[in-house]
Amino acid sequence: MNTDQLIEALAQDVTPVSRHAVSRRLAGGVFVGGIGTLVLIAWLLGFNPQLHLAIRHYSFWMKWGYTASLGVCAIVATARLARPDSGKLGWLWVMAIPVLSLVAIGIFEMSQVPPAQWLAMWLGQSWRVCSSLVFLLSIPIFGGLLWSFRRLAPSRLRAAGATAGLAAGAWGATLYCLHCPEVSAIFVLTWYTLGIGLAALLGAIVGPRLLRW
Repeated sequence: MNTDQLIEALAQDVTPVSRHAVSRRLAGGVFVGGIGTLVLIAWLLGFNPQLHLAIRHYSFWMKWGYTASLGVCAIVATARLARPDSGKLGWLWVMAIPVLSLVAIGIFEMSQVPPAQWLAMWLGQSWRVCSSLVFLLSIPIFGGLLWSFRRLAPSRLRAAGATAGLAAGAWGATLYCLHCPEVSAIFVLTWYTLGIGLAALLGAIVGPRLLRW
């Protein structure tokens, strides 16, 4: 048997894979992990009792828009890194758009109040625990993404782990909005982003070990 015959024999009876199979599997991991995150919120934190009023204010959607946009970008990056031919990820600069947008909103909000109130806007009432809670709530989603990777084939393990952690942190922060009463853009920019960054760091650290195949 020559090489061509061997390749042809190996390729026989191979079931075609949908082009969206990776995306669906990652979405399933986020969904399953997100349920775990919602359980943690209900069990440990509780949902914002004023949530029905909060969703009528722009600040709630400002938070959701920021975290969800980061989550979408991170999931797209993770989907690309889940394949052996992951290619370049230079397009990730798109993630700067929601960050810079939130910076602009934060500057505008601060310009509307006396400087004496800036520190209160930055720290809010929960700055000591916000980043830690976002990180904690990202863990179930990160676990769901690790499950998704069991049938995937990443070759850049540290980068894939980092983007998976980033996605977990961003979607964990999105669900955390259902509890968090903070409304300042500068608060979200600082403490939410820190928690998301910690999740990405965790992914980068454990990725080479847990994503190996």
